[in-house]
Amino acid sequence: MTARRIRRTRRTVRSATLVAVAAAAAFSLTACQSGSDDAAGSQKKDSASASHATGGGADSGETSRAGSGKNQTDVRTQAQGDNASSATSTSAASRARSETLVDGSTAKIYKLGSQHYRAKIVNDGDVLATLETKQSDAGLDANGMFVTLTLDGQIHSWMGGDQQGPGTFDLEGGWTAKVTKAGENHYRAKIIGHDGVAATLNANQHDVGLNANGVYIVLSAGGVISAHA
Repeated sequence: MTARRIRRTRRTVRSATLVAVAAAAAFSLTACQSGSDDAAGSQKKDSASASHATGGGADSGETSRAGSGKNQTDVRTQAQGDNASSATSTSAASRARSETLVDGSTAKIYKLGSQHYRAKIVNDGDVLATLETKQSDAGLDANGMFVTLTLDGQIHSWMGGDQQGPGTFDLEGGWTAKVTKAGENHYRAKIIGHDGVAATLNANQHDVGLNANGVYIVLSAGGVISAHA
């Protein structure tokens, strides 16, 4: 009886141990499976998050590239426009005519736009002076040769007839010039006709000119005035 009870007790203990081991194994398997599921879920979430982030980055990249492309297109368009404008100005300026002035030099006249002309006075290949009309006629005292360039691109030159201001002087065409000194290399001339003051020339650091109904007048920054019809 005692031996049987001992064997039965050992079997019971062994069974209990096996049950405990089985339970521990089952728990471990459940924990591993749960951990795997959590890891898989985490990987799915990370993958989904990465996919979403990549998608956003791609959208941003596409937007950035599209914007960059648009800006590049704008820059290219602007550059092409600038080049076209430059080419047009060059083309306009290249249409020049030449006229011989009273002292034998040559005036090369360029049309730059509406009432916008430039004249280069050239002698033996050297440019001696440049006149340009900008909303008004232009004039020059070139060492005793007087030159005017008008808004319609006409050039006129003569020599002599100069008078030194300040003072009041009779000019050709019945005009009178009242010349005053405003400062260093700065003179003004009021051109007076039968009806009063018709125009004012202001030679401030550079010479000026005027077409007064067919009478060409130049006032220099040094106060010299001359007129020719």
